[in-house]
Amino acid sequence: MKKRKLGSVFFSIFKYVMLIGASIISLLPVCVCVLTAFKTTDEYNSSSVLDLPESFLNFENFTIAFKQANMLRGFLNTAIVLVVVLTVSIFIGSMLAYILNRFKFKGNGAIQNLFMFAALIPGIATQVTVYQIMYSLKLINHLYGYMIVLMGTDIISIYIFLQFFENLPVSLDESAIMDGSTYFGVFFKILFPLLKPAIVTSLVLKGVGVYNEYYMSNLYLQNAELKTISTALYTFTGPYGNQYNYICAGVLITIIPILILFLIFQKQVYSGMAAGAVKG
Repeated sequence: MKKRKLGSVFFSIFKYVMLIGASIISLLPVCVCVLTAFKTTDEYNSSSVLDLPESFLNFENFTIAFKQANMLRGFLNTAIVLVVVLTVSIFIGSMLAYILNRFKFKGNGAIQNLFMFAALIPGIATQVTVYQIMYSLKLINHLYGYMIVLMGTDIISIYIFLQFFENLPVSLDESAIMDGSTYFGVFFKILFPLLKPAIVTSLVLKGVGVYNEYYMSNLYLQNAELKTISTALYTFTGPYGNQYNYICAGVLITIIPILILFLIFQKQVYSGMAAGAVKG
């Protein structure tokens, strides 16, 4: 009994040490970013990254970052991209999951396996081919071209919808069809409204990815008027040094909208993930 108690104590100590260590590693960059955002240029150049700023009421960096980086234009472009990409992706993903779950045909399993295989291929490995296609179709430096690239439904969303369809009885479809409904009617009038938790979960997961996406935005949107919020902050980078106090202020500005949305929809996200993980 003493050995078991001693082992349990050591395990508890190890568990909490690991949790505290992981918390420090996760929160330290955020703390440094917050401290740097309130420092003047002279303060930043003459102090350590962990030194406190002279005042937390100095919002000059935020004003400069917002105006010089043209963040208003970045937010507007990002909002347009988010609305279009998320709307199309949710419809494509949910309808695809509906077909794969409800209709059994030859190649059904192969298609699902191919989606899993596609998830293992790094996105950067296909960019040469994608860029050539975009260039041939004259879609570079156009916001709609960038949106087309992002509209591909991600694998995680498909599997979230698949798990939700597993929990919806087929009798719903059969009853509606017997009453004269079409497959489109079954999907849009009966099943789609029941997918609300999965839709919210997919919206948040896909939305965060689109909101933070930098590589393709920098590659395909080279016009200054088409910059998104992720590329706007690179206004303060250059060959002679980076203005990190302005960059950190801009980072905090970009975090606020997505943080507010997450706090609003966190219950739906957690319930969606939990419900989607249980098969009926």
